[in-house]
Amino acid sequence: MPIEEKKSFENIAALYLYLDNLFDQDNSDDQLFASSYLRGFISLSVIEFGDESQVLSQGLAVSIDEKLQAARTELSPQDRKIVQDYWLDLKQSFVSV
Repeated sequence: MPIEEKKSFENIAALYLYLDNLFDQDNSDDQLFASSYLRGFISLSVIEFGDESQVLSQGLAVSIDEKLQAARTELSPQDRKIVQDYWLDLKQSFVSV
């Protein structure tokens, strides 16, 4: 379920648009689940860092990592692996700032 290539997003709004558009394409249930689950954690972290016009910073990625780690028991081991793999691919889009 890896993201085809490293994606580049201008800001959070562009990332949200990408994640929302996944539902209009032919994607696996696992990819749709992982992207939706992650979008919630991204939204929680964005509140701490600003708004949807902010860039995808390394600090934001760390915040998302921490929230995912804190919620790790919410998912079955299989679902946790799906989300973690998707997040590792998506996290490559976050830049060092």
